[in-house]
Amino acid sequence: MLPESDLAVVLDELRRLRTRVPQLTGALAAGVDGLVVAHDTPGVDPDGLAALTAASLGVAVRLADATGNGGFRELLVRGERGYVATYAAGRTAVLTLLAQDRVNVGRLHLEGRRAGARVGELLDAAEAKARRRPPERPARPAPARTRAAARTARATATETPTATES
Repeated sequence: MLPESDLAVVLDELRRLRTRVPQLTGALAAGVDGLVVAHDTPGVDPDGLAALTAASLGVAVRLADATGNGGFRELLVRGERGYVATYAAGRTAVLTLLAQDRVNVGRLHLEGRRAGARVGELLDAAEAKARRRPPERPARPAPARTRAAARTARATATETPTATES
C-alpha cells in the first residue's frame, strides 16, 4: 500500500492530464493485478475498469509476445462513442484513459505516453522507497501485571543471593 502523499501526487498527475486533453472523460492508474492505484473517472466504476484493464492487458501482452513485437507498450480500443487507451506505467502499473470519439488520437498517444512514463516513475520510486523502509511492527501492549505478580517479582529479586553476597 502506498502512502497517501504518493497517491495524491499520482492523482494530481491524472487531473493535469485531463486538463491538457479536454476530450478525456476519465483517467485511471492501476496495478497490473487489476487493483486501483488512483483514478479520476466520473461516472465509471474504477474497480471494474481496473479489473477489465488487467484482463485486456493480459491478452495484449500475450499478443505482443506471440507476434515477436516485444514487451507491452500500449493498447487502443475504439468504440462507437469513444476510445479506451492503456499505456505501460513503470514496472507494475498501467495508465488507462477514456476519451471522446472526437479526440485527436495523435495527441491522446503523445500525452498518454508522457503521463504513463511519469506515473510509472512516481509509482516505481514510491515502491522502492517502501522496500527500503523497514516494515512497521504493531506496538505490543505490555502484559498486564497484577499486584500479586508485582509482589512476587520483588520478593524473588530481594531473596535471591547474588554472586557477591555468597
